[in-house]
Amino acid sequence: MFAVFKTGGKQYRVAADDVLKVAKLKGEPGEIVEFGEVLVVGGDNVSLGAPTVSGATVAAQVLEQGRGPKIIAFKKRRRKNSRRKRGFRQEFTLLRITEILTEGKKPNKEVQPRLKRAPAPAAAAGAEPPEAESAASEGATAKRKAPAKKPAKPKANAPRAKTKAPAAKTRAAAAKGKKKK
Repeated sequence: MFAVFKTGGKQYRVAADDVLKVAKLKGEPGEIVEFGEVLVVGGDNVSLGAPTVSGATVAAQVLEQGRGPKIIAFKKRRRKNSRRKRGFRQEFTLLRITEILTEGKKPNKEVQPRLKRAPAPAAAAGAEPPEAESAASEGATAKRKAPAKKPAKPKANAPRAKTKAPAAKTRAAAAKGKKKK
């Protein structure tokens, strides 16, 4: 089941257990918030709102209140010695969608524990059994050797800098060097 709801001037398509960032909302981490402005509820049968679906709500748990990355607004008017630098960090609320409710039902005010996913089975046929993997990883963490240093390679004889031989004097240079009497 999915729903499209509106908050902070934006629309979000969500399903149960989705995590999303929305514009800052009131609420402490761990609290349940409700969104009543649901535009579409889908699943087996889709119900479109005109403009909203009556009796539908989306419940979400507040995970975190935070601030986004700094955005620098730098304005410069060239040749006028005019510059303005202003930083800004957008505040957001991180939510986990707990329930999508229809027919006027009320959300649970208690946070339900999340189900843990089972570890994926070994994909390769030649993979080590789990006991061997854990033993190998324990041994790796217990004793870590520093990588061995490679022996230094003998340096090849570098080409020597060529000394400049005196240039042969040309006729013009020879004529210049002579003094007139």
